[in-house]
Amino acid sequence: MFVQVIQGKTSQPEAFAQAIDRWKSDLSPGAAGWLGSTGGVTDDGRVIAVARFESEAAAMANGARPEQDAWWAETAKLFDGEASFANSSDVDVDLYGDVDGAGFVQIMRGSGSDPERAKKLMTENADKWEQFRPDVIGMVSIGHDEGAFTMVTYFTSEAEARAGESKALPPELQAQMDELNGLMTGPPEFFDLRQPLLHSPG
Repeated sequence: MFVQVIQGKTSQPEAFAQAIDRWKSDLSPGAAGWLGSTGGVTDDGRVIAVARFESEAAAMANGARPEQDAWWAETAKLFDGEASFANSSDVDVDLYGDVDGAGFVQIMRGSGSDPERAKKLMTENADKWEQFRPDVIGMVSIGHDEGAFTMVTYFTSEAEARAGESKALPPELQAQMDELNGLMTGPPEFFDLRQPLLHSPG
């Protein structure tokens, strides 16, 4: 799998949502290898979008389409300043339900000192995490250069997500979380998407 992460700012969140919807209706039928997109705008106007493709070749072919160029030329005008792009083939997907039905999405971007150890920790106690946090219906973990990462987490709703994060962790899961936090280099940036833009083929 190959992922493109787009980040920026906008003072026109409704127009941005309309642009994403327009891409889905008008351009996605011709985007061979496109697997889905997750994005949105935070309350303070920060934009983030994560587009998933079968391969880098599929993503590059999509980007080379004239209609894609035309769509981006218009959509780029909705950003306050320049948008940034981060591509990656280091992608892990864990789905426990229909992520397109998520009522709340939180995306975390940060960096760590030991990406391989962090990836291993993320796979431990999966069954226990699923039982402890039934509000989590899916996760996409993306690795970037120099230990940077993007983590997309899909929740049933924001209310259930907040209730879940306030629960005291069992000792085994707390130890796992403590080690993960210890690998972080600097504070991460969180994007709370209360009106997530969720699209997939079909």
